[in-house]
Amino acid sequence: MTATARVLPAISTGRRVKNTFVQGLVWLAFGLAIIPLISVLWLVVKNGLARFDLTFLTHSMRGIAPRDAGGGAYHAILGTLEQVAIATVISVPIGLLTAIYLVEYGQGRRLARTISFFVDVMTGIPSVVAGLFILAFWILILGFGFSGFAGALALSILMMPTVVRSAEEMLRLVPTELREASYALGVPKWRTIVRVVLPTAFTGIVTGVMLAIARVAGETAPLLLTVFITNSINEDPFNGPQMGLPLYIFDQMGRPNDTAIDRAWAGALTLILIVMLLNLVARVIAWWRSPAKAR
Repeated sequence: MTATARVLPAISTGRRVKNTFVQGLVWLAFGLAIIPLISVLWLVVKNGLARFDLTFLTHSMRGIAPRDAGGGAYHAILGTLEQVAIATVISVPIGLLTAIYLVEYGQGRRLARTISFFVDVMTGIPSVVAGLFILAFWILILGFGFSGFAGALALSILMMPTVVRSAEEMLRLVPTELREASYALGVPKWRTIVRVVLPTAFTGIVTGVMLAIARVAGETAPLLLTVFITNSINEDPFNGPQMGLPLYIFDQMGRPNDTAIDRAWAGALTLILIVMLLNLVARVIAWWRSPAKAR
């Protein structure tokens, strides 16, 4: 007996029209969403290149008057890199360990539900509130002065919920079969997490960390309250005021002359390039450490 092939019904003209219409709406929404991004990038690149050069990257604003043509953002670049690095060192381990607890150990527990609730609350906290908290607790109550480390503490508060949520989602995407296979071989749970779960979710975790870094790299309000503004180079983030690129842009934009505004545009372009470079490095690391490359 020969099997009769089942003939699929033809798609009606009305359904084709509806499908084409919906596809057109999707592409229209995509175009509307990307127009602001392209316009912002074009505006920053167009205005920033006028002042962006090697001198801008290697000199500070010490001894430079607002209308002087010289000066640069080296002190602000150094401050931003140190502050973001310290915030990352603080927030990533705490956020990752919190995500591991919520996924691997806290199923159905009241503590896990409480932690998840407060993580959701922290996600919506305005950045100025994090700066006010560090100003009140670290500077006013404990008596520490303005410093890059104080700014890093405020940035770490903003980074933690993003790291927790992104890492939590990536850990939940790891197939349960991988964990069960490891348990069947007699591997303890902690070693399964370290050797199986985390490497599998590594790429997504790195992407989440980069999203958190990109979020805090341009924050101005917490730094205004905790770091203060200086025109000099301060390589020590634990002692004295330390400039950051967001503060540098804010300071230069507040000076009503074209020279300072040009420096502000160049600072904005520098900040975008730093974030892009960090994302590129993270993508390379994630590609290099991906499970497919490991095999």
